Order: sequence, then C-alpha cells, then structure tokens
Amino acid sequence: MASISIRSLIKRYGNYTVIPNLDLEIADHEFVVFVGPSGCGKSTLLRIIAGLEPITSGDLYIADKRVNSVPAAQRDIAMVFQDYALYPHMRVYENMSFALELRGTSKAEIDARVRRAAALLHIESYLDRKPKELSGGQRQRVAMGRAIVRNPKAFLFDEPLSNLDAKLRGQVRAEIKALSQQLKTTMVFVTHDQVEAMTMADRIVVMQSGTVQQYDTPEAVYERPANKFVAGFIGSPAMNFFPLELHGDRIVFSQDGTTAPLDVECQGLLHQAGNGVLGIRPEHFAVTGEAADGIAAIIKLVEPLGSDTLVHFDLAGVSAIARVDPSLRPKVGDRLNLRPQPGKTHLFDGTDGRVLR
Repeated sequence: MASISIRSLIKRYGNYTVIPNLDLEIADHEFVVFVGPSGCGKSTLLRIIAGLEPITSGDLYIADKRVNSVPAAQRDIAMVFQDYALYPHMRVYENMSFALELRGTSKAEIDARVRRAAALLHIESYLDRKPKELSGGQRQRVAMGRAIVRNPKAFLFDEPLSNLDAKLRGQVRAEIKALSQQLKTTMVFVTHDQVEAMTMADRIVVMQSGTVQQYDTPEAVYERPANKFVAGFIGSPAMNFFPLELHGDRIVFSQDGTTAPLDVECQGLLHQAGNGVLGIRPEHFAVTGEAADGIAAIIKLVEPLGSDTLVHFDLAGVSAIARVDPSLRPKVGDRLNLRPQPGKTHLFDGTDGRVLR
C-alpha cells in the first residue's frame, strides 16, 4: 500500500498547458475521487500517476519514492479502464491470471489469488466464460478482479462506470466502495459524476482547468464549498445563484430589485465585496404560508420524483429549482412563498466567485 504525493506538477502538450501547477497529497489507504467537468485535467492527472503520460515538470512520489522516470510496468499500480480492456480471446480466468503469469508467479499462487478475487467480486461462476458472454457489469467486475490479483500499491479507476446503465452503475459503485473497505488500499477514482464522488470518496478533489478548486471530505465540499464553481458543481440539482447588490442599507436581487431577506452580516460582506452572489441549494428552500415571510414564486414546471418533488420557478428574475415535499402536490401556475432555511445560504464574491460566507 502507498501514499501518493504530487508536487508542483505541470503538464503541457506543446504550447497548451493542461495542468498549470498542482500539489496534492493522497494518504495511504485513502479513497480519493477526482471530479470535474470534461477537459478539466482529471484523467490526464490519473494517467500521469499511472505512468502513461510523462510529466513536463514537477515531482511524483509513490510510497516516498520519486517515480518521474519509472516506467508504468514498474510502478506496481493497477488501473481499471472505462472500456474494460479485456482480452477477447481469453477466458475470464486467463484474463485475471495473465499478469501474474508474466511475473512468473507459481500456478498454485495464481489459482489462489484468482479465486479469492473472484469470490470478492461474486464472479466465480464466470471464470470459464469469455468476455463476449458477459454483461457490461460482469466485464467491469472482471477488470477489477484482474487488478486485485496483482496486490498493487494503489488502484486507479478511470471512469469505470460510465458505460453501465443507471441501475447497474449504482450497484457496481456500492461494490467498489465495499471493496475499498475490505482491501484497505489506496484508491484513486476519476469521474465527471458528482453523485459518484459524493457517495464513494473519503476525500474529493474538485478540479477545473487543471487546478484544484477544493480538496476535502464530501460533507465539507457540500456544506462549505470553497467557491462558486464548487458550489455549482457539487449537488444535484445544482445550487441556485442570485446576483446581489447593496443599495444603501438594503440588499436587493440585481435582476429585478426585489429585496433579499438576508441578515446584517451579509450587508457587511457586500459592503466589502461591492457585489455578490447568493447561493441556495434546492433542498434548502422552506415553503411558508405567509407572503410576508418569503418571496413569491410562480411554478413553471413540476418534476415528481416519488420521495420528493422538484419545482421550477422564476425567483427575483432568475430561473431556480426547489425541492419540496410531494404532499404539497404543486401544480404549474401555483404560487409558492419561499424563504431560505436559516444558516443554509451561501454568499460568494460577485467578481471572482470566492466564498464570502
């Protein structure tokens, strides 16, 4: 098992800089998820750790050993790819045992490792099948088993669930999380799906344009986002944002001048910043019966989800979403009086997006 340390890392392709300057520490036995939009550099960073991409400058340490020039095959890291990368002409058993055979591992040891990994992943009955005879989820389990038998220092996962349907994705996601707890090894997982990141990670690396926007536990990233980008990326549906201005001693929504029901602390922060953006998650709106207690919103769209309901509306000139109790049975055209739940609002600088509160 191993820690991973990335120091002052820069990655360029010609004149194009993918990662401008990145520092990151991943502890031994930690499950870390890289998350961010397409093109943010997360897969490139994973491939650098694996040894599949060279470093332009900076240092990479695995288990306190500098590995910048160490070939991928000698880093003792196992990688699970998005497209499974199984040998189509080999049986499942052979796919899982192949790397061990190349190492010269004894047949008895190979057999013990393969069957132990197959039992962990519940694929014992598939060992004599070929990949074409398996479903997507079964193939992904085989790819994971091929990694497990090697007993590597760390596991790397490059969007391994993106080819699976929604139900199967949830199932395999839970299996990977359970596997990490059983194996107690370092795991680095790349995804663009923030739900996967929130449900699986010990810590999340939120990336944008090759830079780390926040590196923290899922709870901290959700409850205390470092900036407007993180706040908008983490959470489903996404956080609602309302531009604010200070007019004298009144805080107003910039779009239509409606007074914003915010506290004195916000006034002070807006005095310093000049302008700001109020962030409210859909689940942090409260429905109030009195118009004086909130802001009137006319419902434009209703999405029933069973356990709760999403309502789309315009609030202070901005399109927004609230998550409400389905017992309200909201309908298009209904008027709701909404107010932010106490202590659940976020305030960001209107210019650079940094968190103010």
